[in-house]
Amino acid sequence: MMSGRVQARIGDAFSYLFIIGSLVFFGGPLLWLLSLALRGRKEIYLGAARFIPKHPTIDNFIAVLSSNQFPTYLWNGLKLSTLGALGCLIVAAPAAYAFSRFKMRGKGLWMMLLLAVQMISPLVIMVPLYRYMSSLNLIDSHWGAIMVYIALGVPLVTWLLKGFIDGIPVSLDEAALIDGCNRFTAFWRIILPLAAPGIASAFIITVITGWSQFLVPFLLITKESLTPIAVGIFNYAGSQNDSSMQLLAAACLISVVPAIIAFLTLQRFILGAMTAGAVKG
Repeated sequence: MMSGRVQARIGDAFSYLFIIGSLVFFGGPLLWLLSLALRGRKEIYLGAARFIPKHPTIDNFIAVLSSNQFPTYLWNGLKLSTLGALGCLIVAAPAAYAFSRFKMRGKGLWMMLLLAVQMISPLVIMVPLYRYMSSLNLIDSHWGAIMVYIALGVPLVTWLLKGFIDGIPVSLDEAALIDGCNRFTAFWRIILPLAAPGIASAFIITVITGWSQFLVPFLLITKESLTPIAVGIFNYAGSQNDSSMQLLAAACLISVVPAIIAFLTLQRFILGAMTAGAVKG
């Protein structure tokens, strides 16, 4: 029989192979995109013949950032994702507190239904969503898109925050109530400060998700001045020809880099939030 040490080494080897395979699978396209973005117009036609550009240049990045539309796309994407994340927290934090602290019939079923809502793609409700937002005169409005961002993000954020609030002793709520606080004051002064790491993690996750959101703004926003980065890249691709492929690659990298940096910088924070929500929820 195989010893425990040998089994552990085999397990480690498979783990490293999986990590390396995942890195190649996900990192390869990004490296190829970087290769295209660093090429001049003449080198773009070499294709797979040369991975490393012979004369690398950052002129493509300068051209994209100095264009009139692209900074607007970045600002709109940041605005929509940030305000959508704040709205999610405002709605989900009290809901998570209620699910964590209040006794209610069928609480587990309600939590599962809430999670089931998260699985519904906006593509399924695209036509009624457009008609509904049109009846409210919220087409070509950031506020209309933000409300949809909030509706899509609330289920996951509620689950994450409930996991953190479950880890806060109920005795702290009871002590606050004995001292004369009502439920809202106990939630505001006791629970929210203690759940700050979970709130920050949920906010970061929601911002990254909103930053990459495509279908909702593509459906609800048609004005160029209101378009966020994901839809802006799509429109930018449609306006370019084959000789501008290097500009499109640079634009895609610029749009992806902020989310990658945010995740790599705060990955422990984010994974801690998701783990807490999964274990305690």
